[in-house]
Amino acid sequence: MSDASTAAEASRRNQVVIVTCCVAAIGGFLFGFDSGVINGTVDGLKQDFGANSAGTGFAVASMLLGCALGAFFAGRLADLVGRRTLLLVSAVLFIISAWGSGVAGTAMMFVVYRVLGGLAVGAASVMSPAYISEIAPAAVRGRLATVQQIAIIGGLFFSFLNNYVLAHIAGASTEALWFGYEAWRCMFWMELLPAIVFLVALMFIPESPRYLVAAGRRDDAHNVLRKVHAADDAQRRLGEIEQSLSLTRRPRLLDIVNTSNNNLYRVVWVGIGLAVFQQLVGINVVFYYGAVLWQAVGFSENDALLINVISGAVSIFACLAAIAVIDRVGRKPLLWVGSAGMTVTLGLMVYAFASGALVDGSLALPGRMGLLALISANAYVFFFNASWGPVMWVMLGEMFPNRLRGSGLAIAGLCQWLANFAITLTFPIMLAGVGLAGAYGFYAVCALLSLIFVVFFIRETKGRELEEMGYE
Repeated sequence: MSDASTAAEASRRNQVVIVTCCVAAIGGFLFGFDSGVINGTVDGLKQDFGANSAGTGFAVASMLLGCALGAFFAGRLADLVGRRTLLLVSAVLFIISAWGSGVAGTAMMFVVYRVLGGLAVGAASVMSPAYISEIAPAAVRGRLATVQQIAIIGGLFFSFLNNYVLAHIAGASTEALWFGYEAWRCMFWMELLPAIVFLVALMFIPESPRYLVAAGRRDDAHNVLRKVHAADDAQRRLGEIEQSLSLTRRPRLLDIVNTSNNNLYRVVWVGIGLAVFQQLVGINVVFYYGAVLWQAVGFSENDALLINVISGAVSIFACLAAIAVIDRVGRKPLLWVGSAGMTVTLGLMVYAFASGALVDGSLALPGRMGLLALISANAYVFFFNASWGPVMWVMLGEMFPNRLRGSGLAIAGLCQWLANFAITLTFPIMLAGVGLAGAYGFYAVCALLSLIFVVFFIRETKGRELEEMGYE
């Protein structure tokens, strides 16, 4: 082939990889949208369903129970039916949840539809990065896997923008907007469009080559690899996958246990630690309760929703920064810089909140403490989304050896969503009990512990093929 033909073929392969990964990342967009849309609906939930602090916390956190189940079973189901098939099921569940959450007439029906959405979010949160990692060449895997986090943050940003615009048009989230339905219900329905796009787009991307080899569909796997690798590289990668899978029996959940000492493999414990610390630093309190947080320190609902939009834009910028450097500086440096930054910024938020006093039931911050809290919160969001936000999902998608990948992702995903559920459920209770300073003091301590965890337990995965991952 001529140099021009070779370059054109390489460009075509790159386009296939990028488009395929972007389609898979729509699952991340829906993950973000479904997680963030609840932010603007809390007042509506309280009004229509008469929820107290604990009830509101459960209504908001109910989705996370579905997320935990979806993440736990996703790895195993993906080994049985395929990555793409599971993403298709997730797309259908996103559609059902988006419609049902908006029409729910009782708190129980709302919770049921949110749990269905949670199943979709949990499955997509595990399978989208895993699928991207299995399709993308090692040299660009980190950047393409980080697209998942960009998509998540993009979904959050558009859900915040959606909430702000609809509440502004209606006058408040609890006022009627379309067909006599309140604005907070319409916020959920806006998710239908990306969910339908996701369902249709998935019809046009290939299955994971690793799944195809494991399912005995060698020719199909080779055809997929030819679309993303040069001919010689495709044959070599096929051989590596076959050799890797031939050395192990069919994956099962108990594979995460090291039979020599009846304990989990070290890599599984590290995966669990990554997943749990990502939530213990409190990021989803900002994403789920941002409107509540800023109204608690004196901002109006409209201003609080606008602040959420700004935080979403900061998040996107931070993720773009992570994409630019993750395959050059590696995963571990980003994690420890992020942990250090979050520790400092959360500490500043605690200082600002601790200086306030209750005035007519709201926390009033003296002088410029409100500005300090606002700047610190957005700096905290930046540090998280330039580090733990994308890097945790990248590392979970690539750190496990083949035999542990499905089970390791299942356990780590389950623990991540259970930690998310605990943090989300307890924030309204902590807000009523120990106040904002106490709640964010806890998150600051967890950020400091995450720094220690990264320094002593995380090992770099940059540039390593998935078949090279060991059982350390």
